[in-house]
Amino acid sequence: MITIYGSPRSSSGRCFWCLEEIGKTYEAKPLNFKEKDHKSPAYLKINPNGKVPTLTDDDFVIWESIAINFYLAETYKPELLGLDNKQHGLVQQWSLWGITELQPPIIGAFIQLVFVPEERRDNGIIEKAMAKIPGLLKVLNDALEGKSYLVGDDFTLADLNAASIVSLCSEIKFDLTAYKNIQIWLAQISERPAFKKYQKLH
Repeated sequence: MITIYGSPRSSSGRCFWCLEEIGKTYEAKPLNFKEKDHKSPAYLKINPNGKVPTLTDDDFVIWESIAINFYLAETYKPELLGLDNKQHGLVQQWSLWGITELQPPIIGAFIQLVFVPEERRDNGIIEKAMAKIPGLLKVLNDALEGKSYLVGDDFTLADLNAASIVSLCSEIKFDLTAYKNIQIWLAQISERPAFKKYQKLH
């Protein structure tokens, strides 16, 4: 039995989406951060970082959202990793680029604009984050030129992991009008049945 600890409205979200893509039954266990569930002895036993997400598959335990998604794809739906080693490498490339380059500024702005009360927001953090985003989105937009997906002709984890970050642009009111390829890509991905199921979990 697969169990996912976390909320679809956190970095766990991409794991919920991946679980819907692979079509496996799973149990969701949200943690109450105000009650410090993530610091409880029981939770720290499976994730000593005290963070989400964590996934268990019977007696196997794994944390970090990108690692979780690669495990799920490799175990239950290998086609999400591409058709050969070269495509697999590119899927890893875009997934790691997304989490190390693109996510920090978008999440930085997201936390300030969505979770921090207006009177307590750090405008310096917001401005710095917003200044970094355009160049990063250009990299992604250019990569999608003449293509439906980032790697090969089919949807892969590269698309899932990157789109899970880019989709937050609407919540931070970042205008994607200048990035036509990204707009088309996101619109196509948003029609996937698994994505729609994931969105209903929010």
